[in-house]
Parts: sequence; C-alpha cells; structure tokens
Amino acid sequence: MIRTLWSKYSVVVAFVVIFVAASILSPNFLTQGNLLNILSQVAITGIIALGQTVVILAGGLDLSVGSVLALVGAVGLMCLNASGSGLVAILATLAGGLVAGAINGLLVAKARITPFIATLATMAMARSVILYMAQGGTVSGNIESYSNIGMGSLFGLSYPTYIFVIATVVMFLVLHWTRFGRYVYAIGSNERAARLSGIRVDRIKVWTYVVCGTLTGLAAVIESSRLDSISSSSSGINYELDSIAAVVIGGTRLAGGKGSIAGTFVGVLIMEILNNLINLLNVSPYLQGFVKGAIIIAAVLLQRREA
Repeated sequence: MIRTLWSKYSVVVAFVVIFVAASILSPNFLTQGNLLNILSQVAITGIIALGQTVVILAGGLDLSVGSVLALVGAVGLMCLNASGSGLVAILATLAGGLVAGAINGLLVAKARITPFIATLATMAMARSVILYMAQGGTVSGNIESYSNIGMGSLFGLSYPTYIFVIATVVMFLVLHWTRFGRYVYAIGSNERAARLSGIRVDRIKVWTYVVCGTLTGLAAVIESSRLDSISSSSSGINYELDSIAAVVIGGTRLAGGKGSIAGTFVGVLIMEILNNLINLLNVSPYLQGFVKGAIIIAAVLLQRREA
C-alpha cells in the first residue's frame, strides 16, 4: 500500500520538499513578486508540456515543439502586421501549430517513421524555414494592443497564468472524461491490444500530435505577444527538453500508458522553482541544463523502480 501511495503522490511530495528547501535557501523566494513571477514564467513551457503529455501517453514523442513555436509565432506576427488584427494573428498561429502537429502525426502514424526521427526532422525543417523567412534575424509586431495577451494581468495574476490553468483543466477533462483520452491510454499501454480491440490507432496518434501542435501554437501566441517579436535563432530553444522534463518529473512514463495532466502541472512548477532558485542563489545559468538533465535521469530511474 505504501508503494502504491508513493507511486501516486511522489511528485507532490517532491514539490513540497523542493518548495520548502527553496524557502529556506533564499529569503526572497517567498516574496509575492517572486511567486507571481514563477506563475507567469511557467505558462509557456507548461502549455507545451500539456501537449507533450498527450503524445507521450500514446507512446510518442515530439522534439519539434521549440522550432514550431518559433515558426508559427513568426507567422502570427506577420499576419498581425499585415491585417492589423490580433484575432487574425491568434487564429493564424493556432492554425500553424495545428498543421505542424498534423504533419508530425501523419509521418508517425501513416509513414511509420519513428517519433524520434520524424519530429527531429520536422524540428530541423521548421527552424530552417523561420531562419530563411527572417534572414536569420527577428520578426517583430507593430500592433501595441497585441502585447496585452502576454503582458496583461487580472487580480494580480498574468493572463498567461490564467490561460495555462484553463488549458490544464481542459486537457485533464479530455484525457479522463472522453473516449479519446481512454484510447490514448490504451494505445500507450499496449498498442497491439488496442488495435485488435477496434481502436483506430493511427487516427488517435495523429490527433495526439495535432493537440500538441495546437497547444504549441497557443504557447507561441503568448511568447510572441509578450516580447512583440520572435527570434529566428533563439526563440523556442530547449523547449522540447523543458517540456519532456516536466512530463517525466510529473510521473508520465516515457514508454506511454501511464501518467496524468495533474502530474505534468506539478512537474512544470517543480522545473520553474528550480530555475528560479538557481537565479536567486546566483548560480551560473549555464548549469540549468545540467540540473534538468539530472532530474530527468532521476525521474526515469524512480519510474523504473516503481515498475
């Protein structure tokens, strides 16, 4: 029974331990401004991680999210400048993410390319396209009101925080209260059994990548509006690592079939608290990648012990 409880709530225990440790190590951690900053900063990676969770639960992987965010974010800003409408920019960005996700899904489900290879290829292709479009520079927006999406706040919380929380609730309901969600878990647990039971495995796989791509588009809306620009070379860099780390820390098994949106939500918070603590302690930011890699290894080893 203890082992079952630990397996179910280990990520919550880890969050509490890290939160308490951060409070002790830095007197600035518990200040209102710092906590609000953590909630604001977590939104972009968190929204991408929600989509990554769906893909991984079905036994897949998406390495293209960072490059796709840069590409569709730039497309959205171009549409913003051309139309003068924030709504057009949002729809264009979301549509771009959806299309990118569909391409990944078709490559994996229909072309039978391994998810790692397929999304690695689209990662390189998306980054190359945005570099070409921007000539290696930056795409900027010229409509000031668009920045309200990424910079606005309500009752002390930023709009991106609300968007992240709403997206979390929606994805939780989708995975736990819909047929699609049940099929995702079934495919990740045993694809062959799912296929024999009549589940249209290929279609569900494509839709998992579509969901991930669309959520990446939503994250791109926040990033492009917050900065009023997208850098063709640096925007979205390492977002694939951050999102996968958050998913794994949240208890989702990389092989698929086991995990939850709630776990990913907590995993994202753990990641951001660690990043924040590194900054507060004046530790070199170059060590953030080392910390992320170490906690991914620790999380995978812990999952292996639980199995």
